[in-house]
Amino acid sequence: MDKRSSTTAGYIYTLQAFLAWGILPIYWKLLNSIPALEILSHRIFWSFIFLFIWLLFTKQQRIWDLLKQKKTRNSLLLSSILIGSNWGLYIYAVNSNQIIEASLGYYITPLMNIMLGIIVLKEKLDNLKLLALIIACISVIYLTLDYGKFPWISICLAVSFSLYGLIKKTAGIEAMPALSIETLILTPIAATFIGYKMILGTGALFADSSFVDFMFIMSGVATTLPLYWFAKGAQRIPLSSLGFMQYIGPSIMLIIGIVMYKETFSREQAIAFGMIWIALVLYTISMIINTRKNKIIKQA
Repeated sequence: MDKRSSTTAGYIYTLQAFLAWGILPIYWKLLNSIPALEILSHRIFWSFIFLFIWLLFTKQQRIWDLLKQKKTRNSLLLSSILIGSNWGLYIYAVNSNQIIEASLGYYITPLMNIMLGIIVLKEKLDNLKLLALIIACISVIYLTLDYGKFPWISICLAVSFSLYGLIKKTAGIEAMPALSIETLILTPIAATFIGYKMILGTGALFADSSFVDFMFIMSGVATTLPLYWFAKGAQRIPLSSLGFMQYIGPSIMLIIGIVMYKETFSREQAIAFGMIWIALVLYTISMIINTRKNKIIKQA
């Protein structure tokens, strides 16, 4: 595959990932009669089954090498807790009619990444990124004061996913093998909970309807396939393009929350979101400028 074809494929892969993540609330809404913890358990369990099949077909040996390394195991243990918490909170937000607050969390995530970069990786900010970070912080403070309560779902989603990304960045592990180990760590807990619910006779699997059973099983595909597309796309397109495209998902979530599920979108929320969008525009402009500067330096 030549460079142009590879880049085109990268955009397609990345677009597929963000479109899938954007419409995922609809998927979980179809299961809103089932407790979030039970949905999360099935999401983890069936993701592991799907990934196990993937490992068999691709004959991945690297996963066993990763498990032998203590430092890697510890990193993946922590990342599994973070991603499991993120998935569970996201499902809870969707099924408790808080899709808008969940989407705000994923708008904040890139700016939270900047903050972690400063604190943990000792990265330096240019003026535009610093301004973006200040505006984002002001918007969250404004929303908190006017909203009457701290937007804990948004912040927890942003913090957990940002920390998850930080661990992935510092560990340097490929997406699919890492996710396989993460689900492997979480699956015993998820499977035990599913089994416990079935023994009590309160579990939804094989007791509710064939549609629910199908949705549970396919949740593994709905979870892992977008991540695979994202990993494939991120390898092929510029970071600045990835920065633009990562806002497709939460934008679709916001529209779905307002239009499909009639969630309240107050003037105060609109102002806060507007400030976040301004911050994201500044952040993206900074990324484009820095990317072009790096290209010029390399060509010189």
